[in-house]
Amino acid sequence: MMRVVVAGAGSVGRSIARELLAGGHQVIIVDKNPAAMKVASVPDAEWILADANELRTLAEANLDQVDVVVAATGDDKANLVLALLAKSEFGVPRVVGRVNNPKNEWMFDQLWGVDVAVSTPRIMTALVEEAVSVGDAVRVFTFRQSDTDLVETTLAEDSPLVGKLVGQCAWPDDAVLVAVIRDGRPLTPDPDGFLEGRDQLLFLASRDAVDGLQRILDGA
Repeated sequence: MMRVVVAGAGSVGRSIARELLAGGHQVIIVDKNPAAMKVASVPDAEWILADANELRTLAEANLDQVDVVVAATGDDKANLVLALLAKSEFGVPRVVGRVNNPKNEWMFDQLWGVDVAVSTPRIMTALVEEAVSVGDAVRVFTFRQSDTDLVETTLAEDSPLVGKLVGQCAWPDDAVLVAVIRDGRPLTPDPDGFLEGRDQLLFLASRDAVDGLQRILDGA
């Protein structure tokens, strides 16, 4: 069980809190707006009415005993300040930062204490691209701490990879096939299994490896 602080009691923060509670974790929700204190909507969480950007608030939430901080407010500046305080003052092992404005995404990195940046517009864009870009390698998510991307592609029916064994595919050195989604079901990649048209492939890949991965998908 993890102890998690979620800053921001809006719809995003409350949804995150409910999912974490359903997973058996302990959750503290912090927000400075009295109107956001909708305690009945997440009754199993601990609620704190205070400014998450103040050290005394974070001390009250015992941030030094927290496993994860989720900066999920609608204000990018507030999320960055919280991330920095959580990491530098309390040594929180993992900090997740919500990016509201994609133009600010470049700031959500380790210098500001952010381990994982989550940009809703970026994710939505990736999902749209997934739907319309069969055969293209689409970055779905970036792990800032390791400079690694979660990359998805859907094989076209006439892809040169269709009919090949997974073990025969020479992926780039810094790209690892972690799952095959077929008919809506996730499958563990089997070296002796054949790839099929419309298979969704999920890779963990370094940024430098994505272009090479695309060339392989194109049959180059």
